[in-house]
Amino acid sequence: MDPETTAATRTSRRTVLGLIGLTAVPLLAAPHVAAAPAAAPGLDDPAKKEIAMKLVSSAENSSLDWKAQYKYIEDIDDGRGYTAGIIGFCSGTGDMLDLVQLYTDRKPGNVLAQYLPALRRVNGTDSHDGLDPNFPRDWRRAAQDTAFQRAQNDERDRVYFNPAVKRGKADGLRVLGQFAYYDAIVMHGDGDDATSFSNIRKRALRRAKPPAQGGDETAYLNAFLDARVWAMKQEEAHSDTSRVDTAQRVFLRQGNLDLNPPLDWKVYGDSYHIG
Repeated sequence: MDPETTAATRTSRRTVLGLIGLTAVPLLAAPHVAAAPAAAPGLDDPAKKEIAMKLVSSAENSSLDWKAQYKYIEDIDDGRGYTAGIIGFCSGTGDMLDLVQLYTDRKPGNVLAQYLPALRRVNGTDSHDGLDPNFPRDWRRAAQDTAFQRAQNDERDRVYFNPAVKRGKADGLRVLGQFAYYDAIVMHGDGDDATSFSNIRKRALRRAKPPAQGGDETAYLNAFLDARVWAMKQEEAHSDTSRVDTAQRVFLRQGNLDLNPPLDWKVYGDSYHIG
């Protein structure tokens, strides 16, 4: 449309409005709607997940360098056979078998594939039958392979991290609570026994309600950590409860429910810091 036509059209509209006795009024501006606040990050936020990995590593390996633990392997005499890798996969509890099977599915003929029959036999026991003497050496060799590192990451997330975060969010818990769930499921698994993660949670629910059920988050987390300490004391190998008492409980007392740095804590008497 040319400028003259545009001007004429504007004049015509004003004329018509005047003829019918109406006054032109400006359009009302759309009402301002405040943007919804961004949801607080969960433990699955990359920065928070990195903190979680360091916290667990401080308790499991006395180091914040969790990526150095891909090669870790030893029998810690807890009745679970070999404990290894970034999350303590065990030859006696099935998660090590699942890990090596995943690695072999992705990379047939890898150095650990030969141990699959033995891992099936020792599952549910603390036996090293068919694994000694070379399994630890070969585990450390495999740990140099990025495919094995990815497999460890993926199994950690599938079996432990993702279920803990999902349950924590469903209970209305923020980052610290999600981490408390994660650390518990790492140590105790989620089976049917009294010290499993699900039964630790049920024990806590008898004393307090989580936020999703209208409860106070701090009160519920105290109840959960109390239940966790009880579960740890049922096993001699886990009877040192400092990963709760001088770590998670410290953050809770500080009101740091989002695990915001700086973080200072102790495990087994050793001090750690994340700035």
